[in-house]
Amino acid sequence: MVERRNKPTALASTPGLPPQAQVTITDGNSRILATLPTGESVEVLLFGATVLSWKDATGDEKLWLSEGAKLDGSKAVRGGIPLVFPVFGVAPDHDATKALPQHGFARNSRWEFLGKSTSEGSNVKLDFGLSSESLPAETAKLWPYKFGLLYSVTLDRESLSTTLVVTNDGDETFECQALLHSYFKIKDITDVQVTGFEDSPYDDKLDGAKTKSQSGAITFDGELDRVYTPPGGASHPVSIREGGKERLRIVRDNLDDVVVWNPWINKSAGMGDFEPKDGWKNMVCVEAGSVKGWQRLEKGDTFQGAQTIHLV
Repeated sequence: MVERRNKPTALASTPGLPPQAQVTITDGNSRILATLPTGESVEVLLFGATVLSWKDATGDEKLWLSEGAKLDGSKAVRGGIPLVFPVFGVAPDHDATKALPQHGFARNSRWEFLGKSTSEGSNVKLDFGLSSESLPAETAKLWPYKFGLLYSVTLDRESLSTTLVVTNDGDETFECQALLHSYFKIKDITDVQVTGFEDSPYDDKLDGAKTKSQSGAITFDGELDRVYTPPGGASHPVSIREGGKERLRIVRDNLDDVVVWNPWINKSAGMGDFEPKDGWKNMVCVEAGSVKGWQRLEKGDTFQGAQTIHLV
């Protein structure tokens, strides 16, 4: 046998791709679950494109979800991150939205899952869409404008980002409001401080929407329902602290207002889907939005607002 002088070397094995995020559609095609290789996860219900859960790598839940929340599409979800559009609350003096239910229709509509994108396993972005063409006829009659909504939920190891893009796809100008109605899970509301609102004006919804000014950190010793417009602008971070320690930091993009809410004892008792009734002790809403005025969109115009919630 002749020995070959230049034997071919073995082909180098193709290096394996880094572990990727896993995205699954569950519960009869009604939920999207994304999990990073390191264990962080986010779950989104297609009804309302509502973020139901956000857990860190240890499995610790960051969002509060009522045990009585309706997850079958019969009503908006109590907890997580519901989407408010095109009106915050009710607006009886605003002709275009006065016929809409409270907080509009985005949180009560079934969205389409448009797909995912990943970045070397370090994060995953989930995209959801809702348009005027996909609304039920009875809803479309209440707000007869042509629009498109793109909602992106991006899970990273240390953060969760939610971005809403509104587009006017018709010829007729419309006005809208938007809010990310985030419910955060906490251990004890009486031990919570929300900071970043020092010297900020706010409308006190429990006192006839009177405008007042915040002095120091927000603390809780009863029902609280306020709309803040921090003077530092949307880029000024807002923090949720427990026991004097910062737990979450919220950075906003083009969302100038922040609603801070806790229903306390009596309001919780009156909400049929709020369970357990003492759940007010373990939740606080800090909601980034554009709700003090109206975003006016002419044909082809877009509005984009976002928040990123950082683990600290």
